[in-house]
Formats: sequence, structure tokens, C-alpha cells
Amino acid sequence: MLLNEGIRAREVRLIDQNGEQLGIKTKFEALEIAGRVNLDLVLVAPNAKPPVARIMDYGKFKFENQKKEKEARKNQKIITTKEVRLSPTIDEHDFNTKLRNAIKFLEKGDKVKASIRFKGRAITHKEIGQRVLDRFSAACKEVATIESHPKMDGRSMFLVLAPKIEK
Repeated sequence: MLLNEGIRAREVRLIDQNGEQLGIKTKFEALEIAGRVNLDLVLVAPNAKPPVARIMDYGKFKFENQKKEKEARKNQKIITTKEVRLSPTIDEHDFNTKLRNAIKFLEKGDKVKASIRFKGRAITHKEIGQRVLDRFSAACKEVATIESHPKMDGRSMFLVLAPKIEK
């Protein structure tokens, strides 16, 4: 943002510290008016014809913007993706353990990627892996929505579950 002597335009549309328009003034007149009230002349719309300049306390303006950005960063939620690895021949107890972990991740607000890695000749029976993933997504449907349905990627099949948003 350009301010004070850094402004190159000869004429500017001037707005005072209270938000009232003072009309079109030369750069020097505008700097003089800003100097009288001990504030900065800041170019707010450089592409307008003529450019718009405002009289304000630039340090205070910058501080307020930093405060707003910090507040916005504090309120945003970072969603991470956790992975749960299954196998096509998974046993009941192992399945339940993986399911409990996935539900815990979903309740914390993270996405869950459930993947099955096919080893050796198991790749010829993709439908077994498909059934395991379908069972997994059905068991998670109270706390999650399916973001992407089961699909193959090389020797592994995966699906992504996202946490349900409470209203």
C-alpha cells in the first residue's frame, strides 16, 4: 500500500479521517491536509480515475488488520486425513479394532482413508476387498459420510470417509 510521499499520482480524490469526501485535490494539498491533523495519506484505490486516497493512522490500520487475520486463523479448523489399513482376509476382532480407531478419528473431526493392500494373487479377488470396505463404511455411517467410494489404485483399494457435520 502506498502512503505519503510514495504516492505518484498528481491528483487524488481525498477522503478525510471521518469518511467524508473532500473532493479532488493535488497530491501536495492532500499531504498538507494530512500533515495538519498529524495522520498519514494512504492510497486505497490506485486504479480509480483519479486515484482515491484516505487520511488515516496507518500504523493503527495495519495493527487492526493483523488482529483480524490472527482471529481468522484462530477460528479455522485444520482437517487431517488418518489412514486405517485393512486386509482382504481381516478377522472380526482386528476389524473391530480398526473400526473403533476410525470412529475415534472421525469424532475428533479428521477424515479417514480406509485402504486394503492386495498381496500376491489376492488381487484376482477384488470383490472380497470391496465387501470389507463396504462393511467398514456401513459400520461408520452414524458418524461419517462417504466422500469417495471404494476404488482401485495399483495394488490397493481405498475409500475416504468424512465426519458428519452436526447442525
